[in-house]
Amino acid sequence: MKHLALTFCLLLGGTAGGSLSAQDVVTLPKPRMERPATLMQALSSRQSTRVFATSPLSEADLADLLWAANGVNRPADGGRTAPSALNRQDVDVYVLRADGAFRYDATRHALARVATADLLPAAGGQDFAATAPVVIVLVSDLSKFGGPADEGARRMGALDAGIVAQNVALFCAAARLATVPRASMDTAALRAGLGLTDAQEPMLNLPVGHFAR
Repeated sequence: MKHLALTFCLLLGGTAGGSLSAQDVVTLPKPRMERPATLMQALSSRQSTRVFATSPLSEADLADLLWAANGVNRPADGGRTAPSALNRQDVDVYVLRADGAFRYDATRHALARVATADLLPAAGGQDFAATAPVVIVLVSDLSKFGGPADEGARRMGALDAGIVAQNVALFCAAARLATVPRASMDTAALRAGLGLTDAQEPMLNLPVGHFAR
């Protein structure tokens, strides 16, 4: 990510994982709408993969992946690539890497650093998960549906996260990247590391990387 255009600002509320020693906000390249794969090709290629190469994702691939996951595709009204129940847009996309954790700011198409610590082990449960260079964590803000004690709220949050996960999976298939949707993770560690509230529930995570050769 060192070649990305960088913008500096102080995040409201501070960060988890200690004081920041790096940039707080990373402005991402614009999504490349000219990618050649069709939807039918992506569906044909989609598969779950649990072995990853060690090479990092390119800045362009990460930017396009995040936009495809839950980016703004209709700027006039803030519409997203993923639908959500009652249009509450409850799902936040977090990026875990060895150099810290970031929240995807869809409105600005940017990454906001929320932690300097390596939280990849918290997306564990299965050893292969932390071997990917990036893990995408999907968090639903259940306060937008009535709160975490509401069974209906949890159901809607889980469904919305599943839709975003499918966007990630289809993008990866089109971009020839490896991924697998997972529910296994240390939610307590992620909640603490990402600075989540009690109403923000980690629902799914997706390790993403290049196919091992």
